[in-house]
Amino acid sequence: MITSTLNMQDMRYLNLFGKITRVETRHFIRYNNMIIFCVPKELVMRAVGRGGENLRRLSEVLNKRVRVIPIPRGIHDARGFIQTIVKPAVFKDLEVKGSEMILTAGSMQNKATLMGRGKVRMIEMEKIVKDFFGKEFKII
Repeated sequence: MITSTLNMQDMRYLNLFGKITRVETRHFIRYNNMIIFCVPKELVMRAVGRGGENLRRLSEVLNKRVRVIPIPRGIHDARGFIQTIVKPAVFKDLEVKGSEMILTAGSMQNKATLMGRGKVRMIEMEKIVKDFFGKEFKII
């Protein structure tokens, strides 16, 4: 359920990803100054390449950290999906209540890491959760 619009730079990222990995996708995320491409679960290894060579090549060309993760198949995949995005940061729990998704950070240090300076990472995660799951996002 992706509702955001793509600009020309986003299209370039997706085209470059397709050319290097030979895996087509329409889903990609910007989080924590990193580009995360979402592909079907069965194509993740193909997109990463032998020994991570495709990721290394993409990272060199884009001059950014690049990650490839599986597309969530529903709300039941939300916890693992968000966990892979925020890695190496950790959180205690993820709860879905009605129209909101509540992430319990645990310690103050984890909460600060998940929110980012000026709440930048929290705003990015709100957009990701809204686009993929259609829910509001909170960190407590």
